[in-house]
Amino acid sequence: MKKLLHSPIALFFLALAVIAAGVATYRQLYMVAPELQYRLQAVEKGEISQTVSANGTINPVTLVNVGTQVSGTVKKLYVDFNSEVEKGQVLLELDDALLAAQQKQSLANVQSANATLELAAANEARMRSLFAQEYVSRQELDTAVQARKAAEAQLQLAHATVEKDRANLAYSIIRSPVSGVVVDRSVDVGQTVAASLQTPTLFKIAQDLSKMQIDANFAEADIGSIRAGQTARFTVDAFAGRNFQGVVKLVRLNPTTVQNVVTYDVVINVDNPEQILLPGMTAYVSIAVAERKDVLLVPNAALRFKPVIAGKQKPAGNQPAAAGGGAAKPGQDAFSARVYVLEQGELAPVSVSLGITDNRNTEITGGDLKAGDQIIVGEAQAADKSKNSSSRPPMRMF
Repeated sequence: MKKLLHSPIALFFLALAVIAAGVATYRQLYMVAPELQYRLQAVEKGEISQTVSANGTINPVTLVNVGTQVSGTVKKLYVDFNSEVEKGQVLLELDDALLAAQQKQSLANVQSANATLELAAANEARMRSLFAQEYVSRQELDTAVQARKAAEAQLQLAHATVEKDRANLAYSIIRSPVSGVVVDRSVDVGQTVAASLQTPTLFKIAQDLSKMQIDANFAEADIGSIRAGQTARFTVDAFAGRNFQGVVKLVRLNPTTVQNVVTYDVVINVDNPEQILLPGMTAYVSIAVAERKDVLLVPNAALRFKPVIAGKQKPAGNQPAAAGGGAAKPGQDAFSARVYVLEQGELAPVSVSLGITDNRNTEITGGDLKAGDQIIVGEAQAADKSKNSSSRPPMRMF
């Protein structure tokens, strides 16, 4: 009997039995049930909103650039940044010495032209009297009349020059064209401004900071779903966690192309009663372009899930299309996809039709899913597996 137990055949069968027992024990302890191998989530009904997003800049609705029509040196400043001004209020004075001297010269020219006219008129009267007595010719009388008319024209020209110089002198005092707030000042006392072909900007005045607008650049792929009147929501870095709201005013038809990327300026009206939104702030804008209520929703993670067989992923043809991130099957359009459920411990694909998405969930418009179905959204966390493994003592096979 001892020889039989020590025979090679007996030892071989004994080793097989020990290995089989070890494998069975290992499977019992370490193999995870299918329900624990995957993360499941129930299909629910709810609301979903699809949005398009872009960054923009907050600007006043009306921003007036205040310039000067005459050149000169800044003599006095009456306002500064953030000053509230009224229409007609004096903002700045230029040194008017040269303009005042020019006006005096024009006034002197008026007096000279007036004296010339008086002399020409007297000469004309004298010539008419002499012509009536036939002491002068008709030509001499016509010359006197022409001299009087020329003197009248010179007087009118001198008066016009005075009016121009008076206006230029008045332009040396810069007044606010609107009521508002000074948001920019470009000059200082003693600085010389030159009004040439382009009027220099001295101040920028925001007419009403309680009404603002956002200029946001949206990609051409999103612009087709944006319409005037849509509600826009946005945030700013200055007030983290606070949401603001506006209304789309218009989509400007002038495109901007940068490195072959085409964008369009979307203007959004914003109420700013607290005046906490300041010009130049960056706004992160989202516009709801589609909304659905009481529809089936699945997480996008379920559409992205790719089953693994024997350590390899299934081919792309079995993956969801569009929102699922894989190629569509032959005959499957861009709004079709697959999700997976567990049936008797095995993965079973379910074909569905997709609607809109909010980048977290996607609307299901058709297919065999119904509310309450448990779908797979991913594999169980490796950390959980390692934790469960570490809780059991290692098993020795022999």
